[in-house]
Amino acid sequence: MYVLWHHTMPEDFFYILRCLHPNLTIAIIKDRKCVGESEKVVINKKIEINGDQNYTRIYLIRHGESEWNAAGDLYCGRTDIGLSKEGIAQAKNAGDFLSSVAFDRAYASPLIRARNTAELILGERNLPIQLDERIYEGDFGEWEGRSKAEFIKEDPDSWENWMANPWKTKAGRTGETAREMYERASSFFKEVSDKHPGETVLVVAHNNTIRFFLAGILGMPFSNYRRIFQDNTGINVLDVDGDDILIRSLNLNAHLND
Repeated sequence: MYVLWHHTMPEDFFYILRCLHPNLTIAIIKDRKCVGESEKVVINKKIEINGDQNYTRIYLIRHGESEWNAAGDLYCGRTDIGLSKEGIAQAKNAGDFLSSVAFDRAYASPLIRARNTAELILGERNLPIQLDERIYEGDFGEWEGRSKAEFIKEDPDSWENWMANPWKTKAGRTGETAREMYERASSFFKEVSDKHPGETVLVVAHNNTIRFFLAGILGMPFSNYRRIFQDNTGINVLDVDGDDILIRSLNLNAHLND
């Protein structure tokens, strides 16, 4: 079986096809012509995507929209806030989008917005969800339950210090540093890789935990973490082999399009 992929189609769509259907042969079409090779050669070329899979493939997903996200994007942090109606719909759509993925394991943050998202993504799969505090959202201290505009107006120094050096600065004066978030997340992903080589794993976590982990493995300055955007139920695909991590895809969100 093969698929013809026009060059104007989103790369996310191309990638997810390869993830869900690794035996597809895909030809890239530009102005009704294959790019670089004859159509016959491209159509008959076999694409090896998995091969001997010794790494752990992780689908790392942010939880669906929470009630506080919906109420003016208040900082949730460690506060245990449930999903909004929109968040429930997002998680169900993500589950439909990933319905062909054969997950071997599932992990989630213990916070209810992450647990419920994982349950909705798994749907009727008979797969237990293992909870792990290392993928909690960050502790945002005095910022929790408040909007960014509100706490910046009251205490601008706290935000400025955090943005200048989140690696050493506690969020909301009394919360966690970026270093603490990154190190606990790194410990979690290494353990998952060590325990489940060759398996496909669902992980549902939180915005800033995901962003600091990705910033760390990309070697970005942690002060630039806000340049990594994560939609609610945005899908990141990682191949993890101990400390060796390949980001296959970042913030897939086709399931959120109307």
